[in-house]
Amino acid sequence: MKRITKALAAAALSASIAAPAFAETMLTVHYPMPGFFKDVMDTISKKFMEENPDIKITFASPSENYEQGIQTIMRQAGTAEMPDITFIGLNRLRMVDERDIPVDLGPFIAKEGDMDKLGFSDTILKLAQVNGKQVGLAFATSNPIMYYNADLVRAAGGNPDVAPKTWDEVIDLGGKIKALNTGADGIDFRWQADDWMFSALLFGAGGTMLTPDEKKVAFNGEAGQKAVTLLDRMVKEGGLPVFTKAAGEQAFVAGKVGFAFQTTGALRNTIKNVGDKFDMRTAPIPLIDPANGKLPTGGNAVVMLTRDPAKQDAAWKFAKFAAGPYGASVVVPGTGYVPNNELAAKSPDYLGNFYKENPLFNAGLNQMPLMQPWYAFPGTNGVKVTNTIVENLSRIVEQKADPVEALNDAADEVQKLLPRK
Repeated sequence: MKRITKALAAAALSASIAAPAFAETMLTVHYPMPGFFKDVMDTISKKFMEENPDIKITFASPSENYEQGIQTIMRQAGTAEMPDITFIGLNRLRMVDERDIPVDLGPFIAKEGDMDKLGFSDTILKLAQVNGKQVGLAFATSNPIMYYNADLVRAAGGNPDVAPKTWDEVIDLGGKIKALNTGADGIDFRWQADDWMFSALLFGAGGTMLTPDEKKVAFNGEAGQKAVTLLDRMVKEGGLPVFTKAAGEQAFVAGKVGFAFQTTGALRNTIKNVGDKFDMRTAPIPLIDPANGKLPTGGNAVVMLTRDPAKQDAAWKFAKFAAGPYGASVVVPGTGYVPNNELAAKSPDYLGNFYKENPLFNAGLNQMPLMQPWYAFPGTNGVKVTNTIVENLSRIVEQKADPVEALNDAADEVQKLLPRK
């Protein structure tokens, strides 16, 4: 018996020498909006660690939204608290790049070779570039869509099988829904928190935020005036109340709003929260100028922050995986974001059959040709610029200012916040 025990011990020692334990690389990952992304991140990280047992993913406390997220990263930059990887709103990539916080992914892409084979086309790569520098990889991309309560539309005399294609139609039906006197409001337009939904109206009218040389504000031109006048009409004629973001969400899923305009990224949660309370439909968002209008690309990109060469290889593996076809196949069904990876969108192994089986997701997918980058203001005052725009939109919705007056006030304030060139 003693000889057998010694033999087993010797065999175990020999095996341990022949197959030494690998050194585990620890990566700390930060992300925003846990209501959208917690389950998605948990699923992606679990699968990644199964395929890469030498890399351990841990999560920093998530930020409530993109604005809080960027402020957290700016505050932690260069300190021991800074995560190795973060997910940053596409409109804030410029802000962190101007401070040289992210690691340039260009050399990693060059070493990788053909990114097309992983589903990363040049168009997709450009979504997370700043002046040609690859600051990140687009992880979740979205555009604004129309959600509507088919039961309320029908009650107001509309045909829910034919969604409104113009803002005039939306406002007319919204007003009729409000006039039903059932306690339901006509419209919830998600203007709060940032400038994205204002961008949807501005870009949809063919406008731009700044002049091409980025020296002067341009959003108070003809396109911007059409945008804010439309917002004012939503209040006066379409039954748009003064909602907070949370109140608007709750009212729509409770069946108390006819039309909701917000990110396609909220679709999965909205479907779940509506349940069988009413017949919910989705459709493309109308454009003020259908011939020339575009839509802002919302969402975020995975960004490498660690300067540790030993961690960078692991971080690159995770970034590719999260933004790659598997990650996209988790993000799209789990949220409602549109695919940021062409291989995921086309392959039956990932999302090839998903859209046929889930028609509510088609509104965002069909708008992809209209998507352009969410504008990133230059300089250090990006968050202040956004807040200024939102504060003046609030004056319009609350009917405290003429829409063009509020727009011009916003333009004057933003002009002062731009870099002096």
